[in-house]
Amino acid sequence: MNIKLYACLGSGNCFKAWIVLRQLDKPFEFQLIDVLAGEQKSAAFLEINPLGVVPYMVTETGEGIGESNAMLWYLAEGTHLMPKKPEDRAKALQWMFFEQSKLEPFISPARFFTTIVPELGRERGADIAQWCENAKPGLARLDAHLKESEFMLASGYSLADISLFGYTHVIDEAGIAFQPYPNIARWKSSVEATPGFRPLSEMSPQLEAAA
Repeated sequence: MNIKLYACLGSGNCFKAWIVLRQLDKPFEFQLIDVLAGEQKSAAFLEINPLGVVPYMVTETGEGIGESNAMLWYLAEGTHLMPKKPEDRAKALQWMFFEQSKLEPFISPARFFTTIVPELGRERGADIAQWCENAKPGLARLDAHLKESEFMLASGYSLADISLFGYTHVIDEAGIAFQPYPNIARWKSSVEATPGFRPLSEMSPQLEAAA
């Protein structure tokens, strides 16, 4: 039984698990869930994930895993993406918690209403502006950290980078410029240069079937 990834197009959280699967060359099935059409709340999908959200992953043994960063931890176990030292694993978790509390909650909705469904964002201008402002302290902290390191951890490219990359690499689609964050921009290029990297735009069932 292959891993099965349930995801929606354009999602930074869905992209995280997808890129790990691609970079580790793990066989998997890709199931598109159209969240704009409400498929995540359909009876069929609720039988798979009662919480009715994506991303969601079913492992080789049939176990279901929710939450994007939990998927990264499972997939990276025993691979070069999992730091070897306990201290580095703890630091990876630190940055993954940071991503979900200081960046994703603000970049994701701002990007959603700015780029994914701009027609719905016309009446959310004040919210979008506030989300962007709320993201800036976290982005400044991340940029300062990356001033001294090519990747998030001194040990090299890891699941911590992938976790943060998910939404940070598309801040411009949320209405936040890269210019004030030169180290994030440089790091973005470094991640994109890692072996097996494929961009978010290629995450689709059709492309997976053709691979």
